[in-house]
Amino acid sequence: MKKITILLVMLMALLSVTYASGSKEDAAAAAAAEKQTVVITSYNGQSELAELEVPYDPQRIAILDFASLDILDALGVAEGRIVGSASTTIDYLQKFVTDPDVKNIGTIKNADLEALMEIEPDIIFIGGRLAKSYDALSEIAPVVYLSTDREKGLIESIRENAETIGAIFGVDDKVDALMAEFDGRIAAINEYSEGKTAMVGLVTNGGFNVLGNDGRCSIIGTELGFENIGVIDTVSTSTHGNESSFELVASLNPEYIFVLDRDAAINTNGAKLAAEIMDNELVNRTTAAQNGHVIVMAHPAVWYTAEGGLTALDIMLADIESVLL
Repeated sequence: MKKITILLVMLMALLSVTYASGSKEDAAAAAAAEKQTVVITSYNGQSELAELEVPYDPQRIAILDFASLDILDALGVAEGRIVGSASTTIDYLQKFVTDPDVKNIGTIKNADLEALMEIEPDIIFIGGRLAKSYDALSEIAPVVYLSTDREKGLIESIRENAETIGAIFGVDDKVDALMAEFDGRIAAINEYSEGKTAMVGLVTNGGFNVLGNDGRCSIIGTELGFENIGVIDTVSTSTHGNESSFELVASLNPEYIFVLDRDAAINTNGAKLAAEIMDNELVNRTTAAQNGHVIVMAHPAVWYTAEGGLTALDIMLADIESVLL
């Protein structure tokens, strides 16, 4: 009899725990179902950080920024939800822009407002190139404008932007796991680059523009540890770099030269490849050239138009790792 009583007490306790656990899960599911909006922080039309209320877990997404699309895809919330996108040549995002159910809504510089209104998106993602159109786009749907903060660095910016997107879709718990792998890779590159000098440049129209630590490819001279000797503190290089000369490259004599081929990135017809342009008498005098350290980025479109995405970061690091480690 005593044994039966003990068993009954244990069974009741187990049922109580199971019921309580089920209630908590049900309550969490109900709370998520009832959640209709979420407040995030993103940039406004004046490129200032501000709070923005957006739909929670939106189902109809318009994309005018490929770093954001990259993050959405990596977090597993893009499939079946992209109803409009700008055009792109980036291969790993082609499945979205070539889908017949995805309407073309312009470019990352110029949005097609009429096409956007037709698709009735729940939310629109843009980058800095469309800041001037923020107010007009906001008339259609809430606009999430994410960008890279050069003072924080590319890595931290990606982390914060991924957390913002994760919060919108209720998958922010995935961000830490996705970012963790990058930390070890970056540490390994830093170990290699310590004490080494570099110049970073953008090649376009046959010329060489020096890039500093304030714009594209700045990860090389900041988070990846190379001493970027092309930096001139008083000169902004945040757009297409500072027009330079191969004489300057030869005189500074870096140990490494990293090159972004802009013409290849945007498919300029008839443009000469950066590798050919860099193969000249002045560059070939440098320590970098003599040691085989003139590195043309293997994926220029990613560096030029998708910097800030999770898959983009993976590819960018691989471009560096493939020639260094």
